[in-house]
Amino acid sequence: MLRRLIILLVLVCPWALAVPQSYIIDTNNTTIRLSWHAFGGILSWATFSGVTGAVTLNPNHDVDDYIHVTIPVATLVASNSLLTWQLKSDMFFESERYPTIEFISSRVVAQSAGRFRVFGTLTVRNIARPVILEAVVEDPHAQALTLNATTAISRASYGMDKFALVVDDRIAIAIAIQTNTIPSS
Repeated sequence: MLRRLIILLVLVCPWALAVPQSYIIDTNNTTIRLSWHAFGGILSWATFSGVTGAVTLNPNHDVDDYIHVTIPVATLVASNSLLTWQLKSDMFFESERYPTIEFISSRVVAQSAGRFRVFGTLTVRNIARPVILEAVVEDPHAQALTLNATTAISRASYGMDKFALVVDDRIAIAIAIQTNTIPSS
């Protein structure tokens, strides 16, 4: 009887025997978009590419879930060349002095089917602050993973408070991560 129950569980609920799945970020298909309002409501934006990192999801034990992302500031492209230059300069990101931005999760909490709340630390200009991402994962058991997440930060919290009278402090962040499964050794 117990044997039949185990077989039934494996056939009906393959996730019951799930193990942690590790993924590597697909640099060519991952983007991060920043957006904010300036000059009384004009929407401005910038994107980062060249993102690297890894994602581990364990359906049976969420404390094993882990996301680590590194973003090269030099890849920043804004809506125009002047804004790109300003954002990379010492007015904002200081790309020469601080060449990377890093996110490391501390906890990934399942909210509902495919929805997660990701707690972690975002480090910009060597200033680390806690952030919470609202994330949606498409098929967490697939060979390739699609993770979309959003959050918002205060640019002043990261020492980027230039032009405070004309540029909003709130920066919305949209993350679109594509991954590939890490081959087993």
